[in-house]
Amino acid sequence: MKKIIITGVAGLLGSRMAEWVLENHPSCHIIGIDDLSGGYKEHVPTQVEFHALDLAKDEISSLFNGGDIVYHFAAYAAEGLSPFIRKFNYSCNLVATANVVNACIEHQVGRLVFTSSMAVYGVGTPPFQETDISSPIDPYGVAKFACEMDIRIAGEQHDLDWCIIRPHNVYGRNQNIWDRYRNVLGIWMYQYKKGLPFTIFGDGSQQRAFSSIDDCLVPLWKAGTDPRASKQIINIGSWKYYSIKEASEVLKKVIGDGDTKHEEARHEVKDALPSHEKSVQLLDYEDKTSLEAGLRDMWNWAKNQPDRPQKSWDSYELEKGIYDFWKNK
Repeated sequence: MKKIIITGVAGLLGSRMAEWVLENHPSCHIIGIDDLSGGYKEHVPTQVEFHALDLAKDEISSLFNGGDIVYHFAAYAAEGLSPFIRKFNYSCNLVATANVVNACIEHQVGRLVFTSSMAVYGVGTPPFQETDISSPIDPYGVAKFACEMDIRIAGEQHDLDWCIIRPHNVYGRNQNIWDRYRNVLGIWMYQYKKGLPFTIFGDGSQQRAFSSIDDCLVPLWKAGTDPRASKQIINIGSWKYYSIKEASEVLKKVIGDGDTKHEEARHEVKDALPSHEKSVQLLDYEDKTSLEAGLRDMWNWAKNQPDRPQKSWDSYELEKGIYDFWKNK
């Protein structure tokens, strides 16, 4: 029986991965860790041994004893907000990951799968290749790249087996749609439910690849189990590109309604477009779900979700330069 540890188990990647493993490999024992700051306990399958812990502050090491695979999904992925919450960003991403790496080394886990981010590439020259030099333009990307480097060092010095995944704009059922700073598709769904227009930063011409969680689950499993993925860095997700404006129009088609409001442009990469060949070669990734089909499934789930309060920071670590749409008024 495999013992699998999933951090961020109450979030999109963690909860859906736990569901998939339990359905397809029911003999596995899953340890789930989440501080519930961005995920919801009701998304965690009841068969998971759940621990409400903060990876950056609480004792977690003993839970890794006997672990075969660690899926480290926990992160606060508010990339645009990260310049205004630097200390929090580095604590919940970099410090938390350091504690996970220590626990993996101490207990000699079979493999650590770490979800990094497209943010490590920075502006770059699309489509981004895994061998490109990383040049992140925000603290979130810096934190993720530092985590990658630390994990690779642990592999060299302590023989930790690892696979680093760089997902891009993964969406689907169980996503946090109640956070105003991240998950643009979820933000739009929340806004529509509240009778508000979809907000777009700038003119909406910036391009992204939106990736259905349903297409990522088998590749994520192989990232933890397949010999081909050992000590590899792999982009994972759709290779179909949409401008933000185009994506909003697809969601309007799914909902059958919706308006748009343009806000001031943010400091962000204009076109974050990944390569996909390595994910196909090593993880057998298939880009099967169209954006319209994936959003239809997510919307059918989202429109029946409870009216939870939207996450909003009462104060930021840095107020200088904060965008008008995030100012506390």
